[in-house]
Amino acid sequence: MRQYTRLYYKQILIITINPLPPKNQLRRLLLQQRQLLSLSQWQEKSQRLCNLLSSCNLFINAKTIAGYFSFRFEPDLKYLFTNKQTWGFSRCVDKALIWHRWSFPQPLQANAYGILEPLITAPLLPPETIDLVIVPAVACDALGYRLGYGGGYYDRLLSSSHWAAKPTIGVVFDFAFLPQLPIDSWDRKLHGICTEKELIMMN
Repeated sequence: MRQYTRLYYKQILIITINPLPPKNQLRRLLLQQRQLLSLSQWQEKSQRLCNLLSSCNLFINAKTIAGYFSFRFEPDLKYLFTNKQTWGFSRCVDKALIWHRWSFPQPLQANAYGILEPLITAPLLPPETIDLVIVPAVACDALGYRLGYGGGYYDRLLSSSHWAAKPTIGVVFDFAFLPQLPIDSWDRKLHGICTEKELIMMN
């Protein structure tokens, strides 16, 4: 029998489920929960997360960072884009992520999912130049695993020979940092996880 524990923190419904539900059910619950954030909560949490992330040695020492543009109330990284680092962002091409250099105020376009991405004409960013990958997620767990959106883009990327050794930090809000996630054989551990409350580096 599945047991549901409901807790309220700052008007956000937190649901923990035991035993673990299938990934698609957990993904749906957490995305619904993230949508409950008000605009001010989202902005405040995002800024606090960025402040923590910018204090991480992996971030401080990185010259080139692969990031993402926030979608559907993902943590917003825009507070970091004025830093001295070079930033890269991906375009979805078939089933792969192709990375381009981008800086404000260069133009962006929305892809088929509605996610902002660089123009095809933006300079390409070779994998060997990237020092850190900041990975978006629906949830992360205390073991370093990530729950994505189900498309497998980052699983394929981080399993490829050019990317497998890249340092990775997953970013989620605290309510989506769980003790344990359901995992599959293709899931890869992250090197760290950052929320608005703490930065956790894996051993």
